Amino acid sequence: MIWTGSPSQWINCAFYMLCIPLTLVFGLGILLALWKYYDTKLNKLEVTNERIIEHKGILSKTTDELELYRVKDLKHHQPFFLRLFGVSIIILDTTDQSNPVLKLKGIKNGKELKESLRKAIDQRRDLKMVREVDFR
Repeated sequence: MIWTGSPSQWINCAFYMLCIPLTLVFGLGILLALWKYYDTKLNKLEVTNERIIEHKGILSKTTDELELYRVKDLKHHQPFFLRLFGVSIIILDTTDQSNPVLKLKGIKNGKELKESLRKAIDQRRDLKMVREVDFR
């Protein structure tokens, strides 16, 4: 196991701010904010030395797996607001049919996780003897 956790709630800050006027006017904002809170809290990510497993859903659960050897490129993104709180987004470009771009949002210490992922991807590719060839 390389990393396990849930996205930070800081990624929902703008949504929560929009819920404040809805709460004052309709009372609906509280329900929307609670739904978003639990949607983020129940999104579990597991990064192993073989794959990335994402469990998500509130009423119905979905589990999605991505084999590490399918990752073509990694990107570490820290928008200004998230950078203030040490939270980032890791974007993985993959050859996976069901998930060609996987975004790991709201990750604390994202730079360290990205480096751990890069090493694990290289090891997994070497073990599976997988090479990427671009035709241009």
